Amino acid sequence: MKAPKEIRTYCPQCNKHTLHHLSLYKKGKDRATAWGARRHAERKKGYGGQKYPELKRTAKTTKKQTLKLKCSECGKQRVREGIRLRKLELVG
Repeated sequence: MKAPKEIRTYCPQCNKHTLHHLSLYKKGKDRATAWGARRHAERKKGYGGQKYPELKRTAKTTKKQTLKLKCSECGKQRVREGIRLRKLELVG
C-alpha cells in the first residue's frame, strides 16, 4: 500500500490540526544486559533447554505497521498504530 509522506492531522501539543511528517517505526536493538534477557539466559542455561516452547510457526502472515508522526510546527513525535498489511510504502 502507498501512503503519503505528509498528512494533516491533529497535534495534541499544538491543540490544532497541523502538517505531520510520516515515517515507519523500527524497533531498536535489544540490550543484552537487560533484566529480562539475563533472566531468560539463566533459565536456558544447563540441561533442559527452553523454559517455554519455542514458536515453530506463526499464525499471521502480516504485521501491523506502526507509523511515526512528527509535527512540523512543534516537532513533537508520536506513534499511531497502522493497519495490517504486507508492505507500506511512503510516497510523495
